Amino acid sequence: MDFVDSQPEFTKAFWEYLDILVTDERIQRGRELLAEHRATFDAVERAYGVDRYTITAIWGIESKYSTAIGNRAVLRSTATLACVGRRQDYFRNEFLAIVELLDRGDVSAEQAMGSWAGEFGPTQFMPTVYKTYAVDFDGDGHRNIVTSIPDLLASTANYFRKHGWQTGQTWGYEVTVPKNFDFRNADRSRQLTLQEWQRLGVRRVGDKPFPHPNERAYLLVPAGAQGPAFLMLNNFRVIMRYNPSEAYALAIGHLSDRMRGGGPFVQAWPRHERVLSLQERAEMQQLLARRGYDAGEPDGRFGPKTRAAIRSYQASAGLVPDGFATEALLAKLRGS
Repeated sequence: MDFVDSQPEFTKAFWEYLDILVTDERIQRGRELLAEHRATFDAVERAYGVDRYTITAIWGIESKYSTAIGNRAVLRSTATLACVGRRQDYFRNEFLAIVELLDRGDVSAEQAMGSWAGEFGPTQFMPTVYKTYAVDFDGDGHRNIVTSIPDLLASTANYFRKHGWQTGQTWGYEVTVPKNFDFRNADRSRQLTLQEWQRLGVRRVGDKPFPHPNERAYLLVPAGAQGPAFLMLNNFRVIMRYNPSEAYALAIGHLSDRMRGGGPFVQAWPRHERVLSLQERAEMQQLLARRGYDAGEPDGRFGPKTRAAIRSYQASAGLVPDGFATEALLAKLRGS
């Protein structure tokens, strides 16, 4: 139960999260596995149309390529969470799903070892996800994503295909924005074509062209006006179906690009900014609510609703409305 509110996606800055997950070691090992299993990746891409680098990035970030799968019994974890905590109905379904998977013989109890929340296997499927999307790609009669590399890669690709992955499309682009840019445009609900973003002065870093200017995207500025900006395409949203954290999805996209031969992000992060604690973030949500802004549930987790509330407050206070929660902004809210 101590782990429930401590996921790094919600307690670390974007740059801290990326520093941990997109490392030279992960990039190199990913390239080695792409070469080692090239024939399987070829077959999986033909069958599902999902980019091999993205699948490999999921594998690398979720379990460090099968070396950090977890050592907690999925049966016990899901049973515990089905009886305690705020999501008992959800975990009851997960518990019943792992019982079914064990009964079918897809995996053994010894193989069903994972995280505190019940995810298991090299790409960390929840039992219901395993039950719904796992495939028997090696043809042995069992859908075993724990020890079968073909089943693992194909099952992960199947998940992405079923959630709308667009073949041949990337996840997004690092971009620059012009001076005096209206950061109220940086909202997940505001999707424009890449051509329309260009008309607003947004440019791909290095002044590279967008290959498909009619693709639609939203602008993400995870560190506000002080940090890098990104235009996120449909496939970024698909990655977020796997884990609903923009920090996680950005790490997957960036690791996949680095394995492909791309370089680090060009723009610097504001590493001088102290990351607000979960309690401080919840306080900010409460202070915004007292001033009439709908910042969502005061749980310390900043989603689109909280960012929109921050932008609205910043605009009313004569600040740059970039939605970035800083120590200075919290102090201003406390004093206003």
